[in-house]
This record gives sequence, C-alpha cells and structure tokens, in this order.
Amino acid sequence: MTLNQNAQYFFCGIGGSGMLPLALILRGKGYTVEGSDRALDQGRLGPKFEFLRSRGITLHNQDGSGLTRRQQVLVTSAAVEDTVPDVQAARRLELPMLRRAELLADIFNASPQNIAVGGTSGKSTTTGMIGWMLHAVGYKPTIMNGAVMKNFTSPDNPFASAIVDAGDIFVSEVDESDGSIALYQPRIAVVTNISLDHKPMAELRKLFGDFTGRAHTPVLNLDNDETKLLAAEASGALTFSLTNLRAGLFAGRVQPLRDGISFEVSERQTGQSFQAKIQVPGVHNVSNALAALCAVRAAGVPLAQAIDALASFTGIKRRFEVVGTASGVTVIDDFAHNPDKIAATFKTLQLFPGRLIVMFQPHGFGPLKLMREELVACFAQGLADDDVLIMPDPAYFGGTTTRSTGSEDIVRGVSDAGRTAFYFEHRQDCSGKIVELARAGDRVIVMGARDDTLSDFALGLLEQLRSV
Repeated sequence: MTLNQNAQYFFCGIGGSGMLPLALILRGKGYTVEGSDRALDQGRLGPKFEFLRSRGITLHNQDGSGLTRRQQVLVTSAAVEDTVPDVQAARRLELPMLRRAELLADIFNASPQNIAVGGTSGKSTTTGMIGWMLHAVGYKPTIMNGAVMKNFTSPDNPFASAIVDAGDIFVSEVDESDGSIALYQPRIAVVTNISLDHKPMAELRKLFGDFTGRAHTPVLNLDNDETKLLAAEASGALTFSLTNLRAGLFAGRVQPLRDGISFEVSERQTGQSFQAKIQVPGVHNVSNALAALCAVRAAGVPLAQAIDALASFTGIKRRFEVVGTASGVTVIDDFAHNPDKIAATFKTLQLFPGRLIVMFQPHGFGPLKLMREELVACFAQGLADDDVLIMPDPAYFGGTTTRSTGSEDIVRGVSDAGRTAFYFEHRQDCSGKIVELARAGDRVIVMGARDDTLSDFALGLLEQLRSV
C-alpha cells in the first residue's frame, strides 16, 4: 500500500516502542495521526500520552470507538490480536489495515538514501550513533529508533525516538523478530550480530542473508560467527572487528574508562588510524561504534569527521543507564533481555568492583520458553559467588499466551548451578528483597524489555534506598 496524503492513520498500540516513533514521523510529515493504547486505558504511562497529544495526535480508548471514518487506515503491530476491538471495528467498516512494519517499509524504501540497522543486539544504540553523526555533520537525517536517543531529548521532546528532518537520508532500526526485516530495500544494511532470540537460528540466517543480499552496501561484523559467514558471501561489504585485522575498520588499544571507553580505529583501505572515545561503556559498544562508522562512511562522511561527531554521542535510554546512587548503592537501568545482551552487560559491570544484585523481568512467556536453557547458563556463568538474581513473572499486559515456562524455572536452574537466586510472583515484592540485601558498594541492575515501567521501578528503588 502506498502512502496517501488524504489518509488518516490510526495506530492501535500507539505507545509501543516501534509504534510511537513511526506515528511521530508520519505526523511530522504532515499526516493526520490518531491512536489508542491498552496502557492509556489502564492509566499507565501518562507522560508519554500527553507528549503524543502535544504533537497533535488524537488519542482514543482502545474500544473501537475511534474508528468511524472511511479515510482511516488502521496500523497495528504484530502484537495486536484479532480480538482487539479496534481491529474488529476496522473490519466492520472495511477500512484498510497495515502492519507497522509495512508502513515503515513504505516510507523507508521510498527514501532517496536509506540505512537499515538490524541484528540481535545493539540495533538501537547503533541506529542512534548513525543518526547522531549524520545530524552533527549536517546531513539532516530522519531517524526511526526503537528507543529514546539522549542526544535529541529536550524538555519539550522527552521521548525522542524519532527525528524528522529535511535531508534525503532515512535511518531506521529494523526488526527480525516478526520477520518484517524481509520488507526493507536498504542501500546500506547494517547487521550488528546474529544470535538466538525470537526465532530459530536457521530462520534467522535466511532472513539476514536475504536482507544483506538486497543491499548495495552491507555492513557486517567479523567478530560474530554468523555475520562473518554472511561477509564471506556478500558482495561489496564493509566489515568491522575488534579481533580480525582483515576487517575494513579495526578497533585496537581498547581502554575502559569510568565515563566511557577509548580505542584506536584503523581503516584498512587507507591505512589511517584515529583515536576515538565514546561516552557509553562496554566493549560491545565499541563494536556498535565501528558498525555505525562503517555506515556513515558508506554515506559519504569522512572517517575523521565521523569520529569527532561520535565523541559527543551520549547514549540511549535504558541502555546501561545509571539512574543514581543512594546509600552507596548504584542503580542501573538496562534493556538487556536475551543471553547475548545480558552477557554484554555483565562483561561491562565486571570491569569495575562491586557485588551485583540483578532484577531481571523477562519480556514475555514465549521468549522465556525459547531461551530457557541459554538464560540459565548465562546467569550461572555471568554471576559471581556473592551476586544475586531476583526475578518476577514476565511482563504481561493482556492477550493470549502459553505459560509453560515461567521465571521460577529460570531461578530454579540458576540456583541448581550454585548461584543465589530468588523468585517473586509480583515485581513490587522484588523491591523489598533488593532493599533488604543491598549494602554500600553494591550495584543494582534492573533488566528487561517491552515494559516502560521498569524505569519507574528503578527510580523507585533509588528513592527507597535513600530512605534506608
């Protein structure tokens, strides 16, 4: 379906991490945008919905009452089920319906230049880095991200996961979890890494192989076994690595810092080397930075200029975000939710001293079942003898799902491996245990995805620790 300037787009689940930025981009391009959300009906996430209203987006209850006109097009995510009243209302009125990814792909594919960022881990950070560098050097990109980019936030734009600007470049995070990555026709296709998450590996290999095969310039990671195989088959690929000197961009002399990480970037084609520093911690973010530098190089930005711009990138919300310190305990809010992301967070945390108290809320019962053994192994290997894991039930806000595997199964497996782990059915009960256990020098990490209230939980923990 082609975008129609006369259409009125109605987003069912408009507060979602993928829906909100797309709604903002459409609104920024002059389209009429409306929406509904279960969280709005439940009285949750009020500031987010007030922000949408301030952008001229009309919001409705998710009861079908907002769909009344023939000009409307219903936009849904893969998580929206057929039983949702908005879907039923659209069908009664015979309104056009689009998946979120179909609409995004329409806009993306129509852009004169485009950069798509895929991969199991690091997509949002890499997208933010690319967008910020292009913005800083004057390319005026439009950016679609699944998370809030700190560089673009301001008092009147606190939910800056989308930026609409006048340039020809469209930068977008793209998703493999629902297979929608197959819809995109990228000029530059970045794959940060590939590992088990939402789909079996055989299916992921096919999706990412086709994705890079459609691109004019694939950008691929030689440090990941799966993307290294893609690079061996890809034509015209730009590669990056922290271990392989044959990569197009190589990072060496990596030095963790309290306020980020420094490294040297060597470009194989020119033989040039540059000193670089980023304000986000972790060796995994050096890899993300290399991916982003490859992408902007492919877009025409000189490497030295790109590195200078990258130094002022301040990060992504909920990506190893330090909330604060109280009573000597530091609280960190982190999006980690699959084994690779969790392992990367542990590696970063282990660079500095202090016991870890990890509150991990799984992002759904389905992913928990798929990754059960890998999650148990990840926590068993990543936690030290005196570290603690605390888990509530997975995030759930309605809909149908199979609950054959629960958080208690992960806790049992981690405990059997000799680590300290606790299960509580309700998340609010986790906070009491955390406050009871925490002592000066500890780091409390709140982990999980698909639930914006985890940030509120982290802030609440900080307040409780201040009152101890």
